[in-house]
Amino acid sequence: MARIVIVSASDKNRNALSQLLVSSGLPVFRCCASGSELRRTMDVCEDGVVILMGSLSDCTPEELQWDYGDRIQMLWIGKPALLDSCEAKEIFHLPLPASSQAIVGAVEMLNQLHHMQLPKRGGTEKEKVEQAKKQLMESQGLTEAQAHRALQQYAMNHGMKMADAADVFIRTSKGMER
Repeated sequence: MARIVIVSASDKNRNALSQLLVSSGLPVFRCCASGSELRRTMDVCEDGVVILMGSLSDCTPEELQWDYGDRIQMLWIGKPALLDSCEAKEIFHLPLPASSQAIVGAVEMLNQLHHMQLPKRGGTEKEKVEQAKKQLMESQGLTEAQAHRALQQYAMNHGMKMADAADVFIRTSKGMER
């Protein structure tokens, strides 16, 4: 079974969703209150099913999908007007109000899709991203979240994967040290 991670700024929503899934036989790996907490969780669990309820102040669902798209299946639960703002076709939407049965069914479907997903980011790719973030943090005085966002923004602006952007940064940094 895929690791299920719940993300919501609301304690009430996280607890209710967690209780619903656990009572339906779907174990919840972790609950997160923000996008940065989810990123730290993804560093630990590598992949899984991410359920986002509502909106987050520190990132958008599209940013999360960009970062982890090849490693996660994402379900975004929210009001129809909020869901309409999302253009990423890879993110599954479930408009509120939604029945418990609809939520559990959607999570079960994503769990099955997770087992058929594309190849995951390899260990060396992850190491490159971590090395580049560390170098950014040291050289620019950034926090981990800021370094992650800087790499992500570079990758998005240049149409490349995070690991490729990290590789460019590492090679550029080494060239500057000489």
